[in-house]
Amino acid sequence: MTATCRTCGRPIERTAGPGRTASYCSQACRQRAYRKRRSPAAKELVSDIGDQLNRLRLEPPVVFHADVEALHTRFAQLRRLAREARTENVTPADVTNPGEDDFTALIEAHRKELRVHCYRLLGSYDEAEDLTQETFLKAWRARESMDGLENPRAWLYRIATNACLDFLRKNDRRPTPYAPVPGIDSGDGPPPPSMPWLQPFPDDQLPDEPVARAVASETLELVFLTAIQHLPPRQRAAVILRDIAGWSAQETADLLESSLASANSAVQRGRTALREALPGQREDWSAATPSADELALLQRYMDAVARVDFDAMAELVREDAVLTMPPNPFWFTTREALFAFIRPNLDPASPMFVGHWRHLPVRANGQVAVAGYLRRPGTTVFRGQNIDVLRIEDGRIAAITTFEPHLYPAFGLPMTL
Repeated sequence: MTATCRTCGRPIERTAGPGRTASYCSQACRQRAYRKRRSPAAKELVSDIGDQLNRLRLEPPVVFHADVEALHTRFAQLRRLAREARTENVTPADVTNPGEDDFTALIEAHRKELRVHCYRLLGSYDEAEDLTQETFLKAWRARESMDGLENPRAWLYRIATNACLDFLRKNDRRPTPYAPVPGIDSGDGPPPPSMPWLQPFPDDQLPDEPVARAVASETLELVFLTAIQHLPPRQRAAVILRDIAGWSAQETADLLESSLASANSAVQRGRTALREALPGQREDWSAATPSADELALLQRYMDAVARVDFDAMAELVREDAVLTMPPNPFWFTTREALFAFIRPNLDPASPMFVGHWRHLPVRANGQVAVAGYLRRPGTTVFRGQNIDVLRIEDGRIAAITTFEPHLYPAFGLPMTL
């Protein structure tokens, strides 16, 4: 049976399974259609920005700051769409020709693991996505060199690693302690590391293979990711390639285009620095998948927030809990300071009340997380506001990392309810 590809319009002469016809002529076309569905259209973004501008309130200051930051993320999305519109397509139309099927298959087979690799190096989902696309563009331009290539996967890893290292050479990305915020009591704990570029990673974009998925999940927890960002870029790449991606010592040296001695030295120094940066109480990183107890705690947390039950919320949070909000400057290192900040925003009797909340459970970085939707007073629509990634220790919430909502499409979340 002959059909037409929904992306490129070419005829399809194969079936996708019993009883139905394929919708796309190749994985490349399927991926382009997938990205198009999940990316907000420019018109929708412009309309949403206009709505947010009309709703801006100067008081209270915390609400004004949050609204302006939300606008910042929408403008960033708009800039990204504009950049993509003038950039050469990463997978050119010719890639779906019969003679290029091997290259297409290579890209699709390694897309997820390379995106995770770039994310570990950079800590930013947006930049990892951009550099993964750049990797495939460079690979496409150099595809003639694939002839006779013994290990195409290593070739792609080398391109991706060099692209990330080039980016890090141009952008100084090392965590620094949070600075005090005037007028804000952040608690008496030490300032946590500040990573304004940090973004969450959707669990449904981890590699499909069970072993690769497990390794990716257990080394994407935010506390681990933050620790590895302390390493200089070359040491970071060496440790990730050797100890996480599983390349041999010689392969790691080849991927870094360095001598074996130099690569081994970078790995050893990186391991030492990583041990110093990791929390002392955490030695085993093999149990990152949320347990049934953690999922139950997440549900109790969502129910307590929906009821605005501060006592129930406090019972679920450790006394030394840490809250950060990258890229915002706010941070809190005790339960008391944390609730002193959020209570006025959640309490309907408070003049700083921002509205009513709904939450949806999501999975990010191998951890439990929730997507928060806010309905402001006088409105009828719940709009995406944040993604909270929770770290749970000893049956209570030890850390909350609050991210802005512009990655909702990456998580398959609607922007409004």
